[in-house]
Amino acid sequence: MKVIPLNQNEREIIQMAVEHNRHAQQQLYGQFSPKMLSVCRQYIKDLQQAEDVMITAFMKVFTNLKNFEHKGSFEGWIRRIIINECISFIRVQKKVNYIEEESYFEESFNNIETEFSTAEIQFLIDQLPDGYKMVFNLYCIEGYKHQEIATLLQINEGTSKSQLSHARKLLQEQIIKLNKVQNGTN
Repeated sequence: MKVIPLNQNEREIIQMAVEHNRHAQQQLYGQFSPKMLSVCRQYIKDLQQAEDVMITAFMKVFTNLKNFEHKGSFEGWIRRIIINECISFIRVQKKVNYIEEESYFEESFNNIETEFSTAEIQFLIDQLPDGYKMVFNLYCIEGYKHQEIATLLQINEGTSKSQLSHARKLLQEQIIKLNKVQNGTN
């Protein structure tokens, strides 16, 4: 039995895209744009703006495709470019204010039982201030460590931890309110 690497086809498509083959670029865009739009949407409330950021990020992907070394996942490489573009967009749109607190409290928020749709969860996250939202997404969804977040956002590690703590607390309060509304209690 011959084992064929599944990503060989992806490697070939990437190489064709590096050589400016529009069909290969379109194929990569078609394959990854739905997921990457959802990544953009996690950071940017407005769908039109999220689409614009995603398109700009894909232009950077195709411009820098020759630099992809096939070490690690291609999707992860694209995702990092997308996230960086989202952060740049938010910085340009408005100043993001971070609470410069070194102290934070680590609380457990796992005791809240919820049955919310993805749209409801995204709505709750969208209500967070931009600084909280970026740190929350980077830490909880993307899996970045506080030190990585601090470097990426040009803040100190304590600020990252504080932003996450405040984001979790606000989300917990929003979830409790939404649960009350859904259960008909005040």
